[in-house]
Amino acid sequence: MKENLKIALVQSHLAWENAVQNRSMFTKKIRTISEDTDLIILPEMFTTGFTMNAAEVAESMEGDTLCWMKEMARETNCAIVGSIVVREENKYFNRLIFMFPNGVYETYDKHQLFTLAKEQEVYTAGQKEVIVEYKGWKIKTLICYDLRFPVWARNTSGYDVLLYVASWPKRRIGAWDTLLRARAIENMCYCIGVNRIGLDGMGYEYNGHSAIYDVLGKSILQDTPIEKDSILYATLEASNVKTTREALPFLADRDDFKLL
Repeated sequence: MKENLKIALVQSHLAWENAVQNRSMFTKKIRTISEDTDLIILPEMFTTGFTMNAAEVAESMEGDTLCWMKEMARETNCAIVGSIVVREENKYFNRLIFMFPNGVYETYDKHQLFTLAKEQEVYTAGQKEVIVEYKGWKIKTLICYDLRFPVWARNTSGYDVLLYVASWPKRRIGAWDTLLRARAIENMCYCIGVNRIGLDGMGYEYNGHSAIYDVLGKSILQDTPIEKDSILYATLEASNVKTTREALPFLADRDDFKLL
Protein backbone atom coordinates (compact mmCIF):
# COMPACT_ATOMS: atom_id res chain seq x y z
CA MET A 1 0.00 0.00 0.00
CA LYS A 2 1.39 3.37 -0.98
CA GLU A 3 1.91 5.38 2.21
CA ASN A 4 0.83 8.73 0.77
CA LEU A 5 -2.00 9.08 -1.74
CA LYS A 6 -2.02 12.54 -3.28
CA ILE A 7 -5.41 13.94 -4.29
CA ALA A 8 -6.59 16.84 -6.45
CA LEU A 9 -10.24 17.91 -6.10
CA VAL A 10 -11.55 19.93 -9.05
CA GLN A 11 -14.39 22.16 -7.84
CA SER A 12 -15.86 23.93 -10.84
CA HIS A 13 -18.83 25.57 -12.51
CA LEU A 14 -20.40 23.34 -15.20
CA ALA A 15 -21.81 24.42 -18.54
CA TRP A 16 -25.42 23.20 -18.67
CA GLU A 17 -25.81 20.04 -20.79
CA ASN A 18 -22.74 20.87 -22.86
CA ALA A 19 -20.32 17.97 -22.73
CA VAL A 20 -17.95 19.41 -25.34
CA GLN A 21 -17.53 22.66 -23.41
CA ASN A 22 -17.14 20.91 -20.08
CA ARG A 23 -14.54 18.45 -21.36
CA SER A 24 -12.58 21.35 -22.84
CA MET A 25 -12.79 23.27 -19.56
CA PHE A 26 -11.66 20.28 -17.47
CA THR A 27 -8.82 19.55 -19.90
CA LYS A 28 -7.44 23.04 -19.27
CA LYS A 29 -7.88 22.74 -15.51
CA ILE A 30 -6.32 19.29 -15.30
CA ARG A 31 -3.32 20.43 -17.31
CA THR A 32 -2.64 23.13 -14.69
CA ILE A 33 -2.16 20.50 -11.99
CA SER A 34 1.54 20.80 -11.30
CA GLU A 35 1.78 18.94 -8.02
CA ASP A 36 2.63 15.25 -7.90
CA THR A 37 -0.86 13.71 -7.95
CA ASP A 38 -2.26 10.17 -7.86
CA LEU A 39 -6.00 10.82 -8.12
CA ILE A 40 -8.04 13.62 -9.73
CA ILE A 41 -11.71 13.89 -8.70
CA LEU A 42 -14.44 15.71 -10.66
CA PRO A 43 -18.05 16.42 -9.59
CA GLU A 44 -21.26 14.49 -10.27
CA MET A 45 -22.45 14.60 -13.92
CA PHE A 46 -19.38 16.65 -14.73
CA THR A 47 -20.14 16.85 -18.45
CA THR A 48 -23.72 18.12 -18.15
CA GLY A 49 -24.69 19.29 -14.68
CA PHE A 50 -27.33 17.39 -12.69
CA THR A 51 -29.93 16.95 -15.40
CA MET A 52 -33.05 14.85 -15.88
CA ASN A 53 -32.76 15.23 -19.68
CA ALA A 54 -31.00 11.88 -19.92
CA ALA A 55 -32.34 11.01 -23.38
CA GLU A 56 -30.69 14.14 -24.80
CA VAL A 57 -27.28 13.96 -23.12
CA ALA A 58 -26.58 10.28 -22.38
CA GLU A 59 -23.46 8.62 -23.76
CA SER A 60 -22.50 5.01 -24.27
CA MET A 61 -19.57 3.34 -22.56
CA GLU A 62 -17.69 3.83 -25.83
CA GLY A 63 -18.60 7.50 -26.06
CA ASP A 64 -16.54 10.68 -26.22
CA THR A 65 -16.29 11.20 -22.46
CA LEU A 66 -14.93 7.71 -21.79
CA CYS A 67 -12.35 8.26 -24.53
CA TRP A 68 -11.49 11.64 -23.02
CA MET A 69 -11.08 10.17 -19.53
CA LYS A 70 -8.76 7.49 -20.88
CA GLU A 71 -6.66 10.09 -22.68
CA MET A 72 -6.45 12.45 -19.69
CA ALA A 73 -5.58 9.60 -17.31
CA ARG A 74 -2.85 8.44 -19.67
CA GLU A 75 -1.52 11.97 -20.19
CA THR A 76 -1.37 12.79 -16.47
CA ASN A 77 -0.53 9.27 -15.27
CA CYS A 78 -3.29 9.77 -12.68
CA ALA A 79 -6.56 8.04 -11.96
CA ILE A 80 -9.55 10.26 -12.78
CA VAL A 81 -13.00 9.96 -11.18
CA GLY A 82 -16.37 11.58 -11.89
CA SER A 83 -19.92 10.63 -12.84
CA ILE A 84 -21.70 11.02 -16.19
CA VAL A 85 -25.05 10.11 -17.76
CA VAL A 86 -24.84 6.70 -19.44
CA ARG A 87 -27.30 4.87 -21.69
CA GLU A 88 -27.13 1.09 -21.52
CA GLU A 89 -29.71 -1.48 -22.68
CA ASN A 90 -32.42 1.20 -23.02
CA LYS A 91 -31.83 2.38 -19.45
CA TYR A 92 -30.12 5.47 -18.08
CA PHE A 93 -27.62 5.51 -15.23
CA ASN A 94 -25.92 8.19 -13.16
CA ARG A 95 -22.63 6.34 -13.43
CA LEU A 96 -19.35 7.06 -11.69
CA ILE A 97 -16.27 6.14 -13.70
CA PHE A 98 -12.99 5.41 -11.92
CA MET A 99 -10.45 5.55 -14.74
CA PHE A 100 -6.99 4.13 -14.07
CA PRO A 101 -3.92 5.59 -15.81
CA ASN A 102 -3.65 2.49 -18.03
CA GLY A 103 -7.17 2.95 -19.44
CA VAL A 104 -8.81 0.23 -17.36
CA TYR A 105 -11.85 1.46 -15.44
CA GLU A 106 -14.41 0.48 -12.82
CA THR A 107 -17.94 1.82 -12.50
CA TYR A 108 -20.51 2.52 -9.79
CA ASP A 109 -24.16 3.33 -10.51
CA LYS A 110 -25.83 5.72 -8.05
CA HIS A 111 -27.95 3.71 -5.62
CA GLN A 112 -29.99 6.32 -3.76
CA LEU A 113 -31.77 8.29 -6.46
CA PHE A 114 -32.88 11.82 -5.58
CA THR A 115 -36.67 11.58 -5.46
CA LEU A 116 -37.08 15.31 -4.81
CA ALA A 117 -35.92 15.86 -8.41
CA LYS A 118 -37.72 12.68 -9.61
CA GLU A 119 -34.37 11.14 -10.50
CA GLN A 120 -35.90 7.69 -9.96
CA GLU A 121 -38.31 8.33 -12.85
CA VAL A 122 -35.43 8.80 -15.29
CA TYR A 123 -32.50 6.76 -14.01
CA THR A 124 -32.10 3.16 -12.90
CA ALA A 125 -30.64 2.66 -9.42
CA GLY A 126 -27.45 0.69 -9.01
CA GLN A 127 -27.56 -2.26 -6.61
CA LYS A 128 -23.89 -3.13 -6.15
CA GLU A 129 -21.35 -1.87 -3.65
CA VAL A 130 -18.13 -0.93 -5.42
CA ILE A 131 -14.73 -0.78 -3.75
CA VAL A 132 -11.86 0.16 -6.04
CA GLU A 133 -8.33 -0.92 -5.19
CA TYR A 134 -5.80 1.67 -6.30
CA LYS A 135 -2.15 1.72 -5.29
CA GLY A 136 -3.04 -0.56 -2.38
CA TRP A 137 -5.81 1.73 -1.09
CA LYS A 138 -9.40 0.51 -0.91
CA ILE A 139 -11.74 3.28 -2.08
CA LYS A 140 -15.53 3.04 -1.82
CA THR A 141 -17.24 5.18 -4.47
CA LEU A 142 -20.62 6.88 -3.95
CA ILE A 143 -22.63 9.72 -5.48
CA CYS A 144 -24.28 12.77 -3.89
CA TYR A 145 -27.65 11.71 -2.34
CA ASP A 146 -26.04 8.43 -1.21
CA LEU A 147 -24.47 10.59 1.50
CA ARG A 148 -27.76 10.78 3.42
CA PHE A 149 -27.95 6.99 3.87
CA PRO A 150 -25.36 5.67 6.33
CA VAL A 151 -26.24 1.99 5.89
CA TRP A 152 -25.25 2.11 2.21
CA ALA A 153 -21.90 3.62 3.21
CA ARG A 154 -21.24 1.42 6.25
CA ASN A 155 -17.68 0.13 6.39
CA THR A 156 -18.33 -3.60 6.47
CA SER A 157 -15.53 -4.39 4.03
CA GLY A 158 -12.49 -2.62 5.44
CA TYR A 159 -12.15 0.22 2.96
CA ASP A 160 -9.76 3.12 3.63
CA VAL A 161 -11.47 5.95 1.74
CA LEU A 162 -15.09 6.92 1.18
CA LEU A 163 -15.45 9.09 -1.94
CA TYR A 164 -18.50 11.16 -2.94
CA VAL A 165 -18.91 13.15 -6.16
CA ALA A 166 -21.83 15.55 -5.95
CA SER A 167 -24.10 18.31 -7.16
CA TRP A 168 -25.22 19.41 -3.70
CA PRO A 169 -27.15 22.73 -3.67
CA LYS A 170 -26.26 25.74 -1.56
CA ARG A 171 -29.61 25.74 0.26
CA ARG A 172 -28.75 22.41 1.95
CA ILE A 173 -24.98 22.78 2.20
CA GLY A 174 -25.04 22.53 6.01
CA ALA A 175 -26.16 18.92 5.71
CA TRP A 176 -23.33 18.22 3.25
CA ASP A 177 -20.73 19.60 5.65
CA THR A 178 -22.10 17.66 8.63
CA LEU A 179 -22.73 14.34 6.91
CA LEU A 180 -19.30 14.15 5.27
CA ARG A 181 -17.68 14.54 8.67
CA ALA A 182 -20.08 12.01 10.21
CA ARG A 183 -19.34 9.40 7.50
CA ALA A 184 -15.60 9.77 8.21
CA ILE A 185 -16.03 9.35 11.96
CA GLU A 186 -18.47 6.43 11.94
CA ASN A 187 -16.53 4.49 9.29
CA MET A 188 -13.03 5.26 10.61
CA CYS A 189 -11.84 6.31 7.16
CA TYR A 190 -10.89 9.27 5.06
CA CYS A 191 -14.03 10.81 3.57
CA ILE A 192 -13.80 12.91 0.40
CA GLY A 193 -16.59 15.02 -1.06
CA VAL A 194 -16.26 16.93 -4.35
CA ASN A 195 -19.06 19.36 -5.16
CA ARG A 196 -19.64 21.82 -8.01
CA ILE A 197 -20.23 25.59 -7.90
CA GLY A 198 -22.36 28.05 -9.86
CA LEU A 199 -25.90 28.05 -11.28
CA ASP A 200 -27.33 25.18 -13.28
CA GLY A 201 -29.85 25.30 -16.11
CA MET A 202 -32.73 24.96 -13.66
CA GLY A 203 -31.63 27.96 -11.61
CA TYR A 204 -30.23 26.01 -8.65
CA GLU A 205 -27.13 27.44 -7.00
CA TYR A 206 -24.14 25.40 -5.83
CA ASN A 207 -21.37 26.70 -3.59
CA GLY A 208 -18.80 23.94 -3.39
CA HIS A 209 -17.57 23.13 0.13
CA SER A 210 -15.54 20.25 -1.29
CA ALA A 211 -13.78 18.63 1.65
CA ILE A 212 -11.66 15.81 3.01
CA TYR A 213 -11.95 14.54 6.58
CA ASP A 214 -9.61 12.11 8.29
CA VAL A 215 -10.43 9.03 10.38
CA LEU A 216 -11.48 11.13 13.37
CA GLY A 217 -13.38 13.73 11.36
CA LYS A 218 -10.67 16.39 11.23
CA SER A 219 -10.55 18.49 8.07
CA ILE A 220 -7.30 18.09 6.17
CA LEU A 221 -8.08 21.05 3.93
CA GLN A 222 -8.44 24.60 5.28
CA ASP A 223 -11.10 25.04 7.96
CA THR A 224 -13.07 27.69 6.05
CA PRO A 225 -15.14 26.08 3.24
CA ILE A 226 -14.05 26.93 -0.30
CA GLU A 227 -16.87 28.47 -2.37
CA LYS A 228 -15.05 29.42 -5.57
CA ASP A 229 -13.65 27.72 -8.64
CA SER A 230 -10.66 25.84 -7.21
CA ILE A 231 -8.33 22.89 -7.43
CA LEU A 232 -7.76 21.63 -3.89
CA TYR A 233 -4.82 19.42 -2.98
CA ALA A 234 -4.42 16.99 -0.10
CA THR A 235 -2.33 14.00 0.93
CA LEU A 236 -3.90 10.93 2.53
CA GLU A 237 -1.62 8.99 4.88
CA ALA A 238 -2.01 5.24 5.24
CA SER A 239 -0.42 5.38 8.69
CA ASN A 240 -3.21 7.68 9.89
CA VAL A 241 -5.80 5.02 9.11
CA LYS A 242 -3.77 2.12 10.51
CA THR A 243 -2.61 3.65 13.78
CA THR A 244 -5.97 5.25 14.61
CA ARG A 245 -7.90 2.03 14.00
CA GLU A 246 -5.41 0.10 16.14
CA ALA A 247 -5.63 2.62 18.99
CA LEU A 248 -9.42 3.00 18.72
CA PRO A 249 -10.86 -0.30 17.41
CA PHE A 250 -14.45 0.97 17.19
CA LEU A 251 -15.16 -0.85 13.93
CA ALA A 252 -14.79 -4.16 15.75
CA ASP A 253 -18.03 -3.37 17.60
CA ARG A 254 -20.16 -2.71 14.49
CA ASP A 255 -23.22 -4.79 13.72
CA ASP A 256 -22.72 -7.82 11.51
CA PHE A 257 -24.60 -7.37 8.21
CA LYS A 258 -23.92 -7.38 4.50
CA LEU A 259 -24.75 -4.85 1.85
CA LEU A 260 -26.23 -6.10 -1.42
